[in-house]
Amino acid sequence: MKSTDWILRVVKGMFIGTGFILPGVSGGALAAIFGIYERLIGFLANLTKDFIKNLLYFVPVGIGAFVSVVLCSVALTYFFDFYMVEILWFFAGCIIGTLPALWAQAGEHGRKPFHYGVLIISAVAGYIFLFLIKNIAAEIPANFVTWIIAGAIMALGFLVPGLSPSNFLLYMGMYDKMTAGFKALDFGVLVPIGIGGLVCVLALSKFFEWLIKKYHAGLFHFILGIVTASTIMILPLPINFDYLDITYTYFAGAGTAICAIAAVLGIALGWWMSRLEEKYKPDKGF
Repeated sequence: MKSTDWILRVVKGMFIGTGFILPGVSGGALAAIFGIYERLIGFLANLTKDFIKNLLYFVPVGIGAFVSVVLCSVALTYFFDFYMVEILWFFAGCIIGTLPALWAQAGEHGRKPFHYGVLIISAVAGYIFLFLIKNIAAEIPANFVTWIIAGAIMALGFLVPGLSPSNFLLYMGMYDKMTAGFKALDFGVLVPIGIGGLVCVLALSKFFEWLIKKYHAGLFHFILGIVTASTIMILPLPINFDYLDITYTYFAGAGTAICAIAAVLGIALGWWMSRLEEKYKPDKGF
């Protein structure tokens, strides 16, 4: 069982890693969906508490995330050039398949009518924000300082589940440079991004730990709304064609069937991961 749990954490880390590199996807949301978010925030906010135990727990997650980021950076250009629609449907399916687990997690401590309002408002506001931000952010130069800022943005993508850091970097004209840097293992990109991310996480993790303890239901219903918005945002639907730079003609013929199969496979994988999480979930440490 221990080896199965270790491998499961590597796989979950790989999914979470894709959230840091794929536009429209949130590493924090995936961490919340897979039951890692709360424990990791608690660890980062209290580094001296059970340090070795928590470090050993998150080593396979970190390995999976690193491997995923590098592999995604290598493969992203090719697959997005030739199979973007199928990948988006598959990954959206993975998120959809895990939504029941996130819904259950949001209601762990009860649910009030107010929380449904939080979910709906955050979903609508999140979609509008993601849709408009692409027209607001201007392209900025890539240098040591801006890479530190990029690292902080990527860390926020974990601390604020549902926030997709790649979207912001894409809109700022830094996304392609970042993936190229990851692909080449360019330390001129990796080091400042790591610094920015580490500083942001250490500075804000206490605040998010407090949010989880004080407003668990409200926070996770907010997360649900943002996850819903970001999932809709990446779906290759007519409302997103301009945003995703694809055309409706793709869906003629076999394209629709392939997309449907990709989505179903994604939903099945997401549901299976959620079931495994319930089976092997350790104490969260709170």
